[in-house]
Amino acid sequence: MKKDKIIYWTATGILIAIFVFSLYMMYTPAYPHLGFPNYFRVELTVLKIIGIVVILFPQFPLWVKEWGYAGFTIVLISACVAHFNSGDPIINALEPLIWLAILFVSYTYMHKLKRAKETILSPQ
Repeated sequence: MKKDKIIYWTATGILIAIFVFSLYMMYTPAYPHLGFPNYFRVELTVLKIIGIVVILFPQFPLWVKEWGYAGFTIVLISACVAHFNSGDPIINALEPLIWLAILFVSYTYMHKLKRAKETILSPQ
């Protein structure tokens, strides 16, 4: 179980760092070339902050965390499409898919740790 916690927190830490960095990048000159309106930047900022808090803190119920993961999945797939359609190099378009794979690892190990915790706590 210790190995699972290390994998979970490493993957989750990488994701949190990436999304915090993406918050910064949305307010640089690199953002407008993607073609999104400015109000979308504010909306993404608020939702990313909520998602980061929900995923980072263990006090939130599992179903709330799953919505956070679903939201980040949509953001990463949308980022891939946006970079591809804006004419960015293919590596820029594929980069969000790398973060999506790490998101999947974090999500999988979150459930694995939850099952392990339930197994330990349930008297049989």
